[in-house]
Amino acid sequence: GGHSIKKQHRIGAKAITRMFAAHPTTKTYFVHIDVSPSSADIMAHGRKFAVAISEAVVHIDKIASTLDKLSDLHAQKLHMDPVNFALLGHCILVAIGANHPGLLQASTLISMDKFLGCRVVVLISKYR
Repeated sequence: GGHSIKKQHRIGAKAITRMFAAHPTTKTYFVHIDVSPSSADIMAHGRKFAVAISEAVVHIDKIASTLDKLSDLHAQKLHMDPVNFALLGHCILVAIGANHPGLLQASTLISMDKFLGCRVVVLISKYR
C-alpha cells in the first residue's frame, strides 16, 4: 500500500543522493534544483524515479514502450550522458542493500541487476 510506496520514493531519493555523492559530475544535469540530501527536489525526483521503475516492473513484458517517453526526454531534451543510467542503477542496488539488507539475496540481486540492465538498454536506445 501507501507505506510501501513511500519506502520506494525514499529509496529512489537515497539512490539519487548516493549517485551525486559517488559521481559528482552527474550533478551537472541538475543545476536547476537543490541537490542536497533529502531536499524537496531530491525527494520529488526520487519519487519520479521510483514511479518509473515500478511502471517498468509492472509492464516488464513491454518495458521498451513503457519507458519510451522517458528515453526520449533524457536523450532528446535533456541530453543526459547515457552512462548515468548505469550509475544510478548501481546506486539503487546499493541503496536497497543498505536500507533492506535482508532483501538482497544472491538470486534477488542477480534478477534486479538484470532488470536494471534492461532498463539501461531501453533508455539509451534513443541515443543512436
